Amino acid sequence: MSNAECRAAVITALNKPIEILKVPIPELELGALLVKITASTLCGTDVHRWHGPLSPKDKLPFITGHEPCGIIEQINGKRTDIKGDPIKPGDRVVWSYVACGSCYYCSVAVQPCICPHRESWGHNSLEEYPYLLGSVSEYMYVPPSCLIIKVPDEVSSASAAAAACAYRTVMHGFDRLGAIKPNETVTILGAGPLGNFASAVAKDHGAKQVLTIGAPANRLEVTKRMGADLVLNLDEVPELKDRIAWVKEHTSGRGSDIVIQVANNAATPEGLAMLRPGGRFVHIGAGGKANIPVENLPEQFTLYTVRSGEPRHWLHAIEFLASRKAHFPFEEMISASYPLEGVNEAMEAMASYKVVKPVINFN
Repeated sequence: MSNAECRAAVITALNKPIEILKVPIPELELGALLVKITASTLCGTDVHRWHGPLSPKDKLPFITGHEPCGIIEQINGKRTDIKGDPIKPGDRVVWSYVACGSCYYCSVAVQPCICPHRESWGHNSLEEYPYLLGSVSEYMYVPPSCLIIKVPDEVSSASAAAAACAYRTVMHGFDRLGAIKPNETVTILGAGPLGNFASAVAKDHGAKQVLTIGAPANRLEVTKRMGADLVLNLDEVPELKDRIAWVKEHTSGRGSDIVIQVANNAATPEGLAMLRPGGRFVHIGAGGKANIPVENLPEQFTLYTVRSGEPRHWLHAIEFLASRKAHFPFEEMISASYPLEGVNEAMEAMASYKVVKPVINFN
C-alpha cells in the first residue's frame, strides 16, 4: 500500500476537539501486519490522555484508542498466532502489547507487564514510523513482536476490542488472585467495564456471592445481569460507614474474603476496610490519590497489584467471551456505537459516565 492513506482520529491538542485526518499507511517490516479495524472500544485512559498527558510517552499529535479488533489485510512474511496456528489475510484478530524481552523485568523477573521499554498504543507520535499505532483509525500497524489472538465467530468485534484492554486486565487480576473457594464472598468496587466483567468472572470462578458497589444506576442494571448477586448504588449510599456496614451485613460481620478494586486509587482505603482479616485484595483501578494508614491494614491480608496483562491474558479474555456467551450478556457492556466522525461525542459520553463502553464501529 505504498503512498496510500487512511482516516484516523487524531488528538492534535489537549482538551480540544479530536480531528479526523488522513495518515500514511506504512510499508510493513518483516513479520509486521496491517489490520483493517472493524471496531475500537474506548476506555477511561483514552479520556485521560485527551485531557492529559498521562506520561512522557504521550507525544502530540497521536491517534487515540488502544482497544482494537480487526481483519488482517496484509502480512509481511509468515506468522502464527499465540497458539502456534498459522494466520492469514482475512482472519479477525486482536494482538498483545510488546515488551522488550531482554531487560531485567522480562528476562530475570519474568514480569513483562512492568518492562520499562514496553510499547502500547493510543499515545504514539503520528509523525514517527509506523504512524498507525492508535485504534480509532481505519487501519492499524501491528509490530512483528506482537502476539496474535484469533477472534472466534462467537465473539463480536466490539467485545473482542474491549478484551484488548479492560477484560484482559481483569483476567490478569484473577490469574494473580488464584482459586476462589466456594464459601468465599467477592466484593467488587466499580461498576464500569472492568467491574462488570470482574463480576462475571468472579461468579464463574465459583464465588459464593458477588457484591458489587458502583454508580450510576444504569451501569448497575448491567452489573446485575453480569453475575453480581447484590449491588449497592454509591449515589444512594454516600456515607462510607454505611457501605462498609452493608458488606459486613452480608458476610456475617467479618468482611469480604476477597475485594477487587476496579474503580480508582481513592477506593482502595474503602476496600481495605471491607476486607476480612486474612483476606485477599486485588488492586486494579488507577487514577486519583489516596492515603492508607498502615495501622488500619487488615491482619495477614494479601495484596495483589495489577498492571495491564501478559499476552496470554488477551487469549484468556477472548476465550472467556466465547465460552461463556450463553451465561452472561456481554454485548450489553457495549452500550453505544458511533462512526469514526462521532469520536468526540463518544469521548464526551465516556467522560461523563453516560455510557458503560462506547465503540467506534467501522463496519
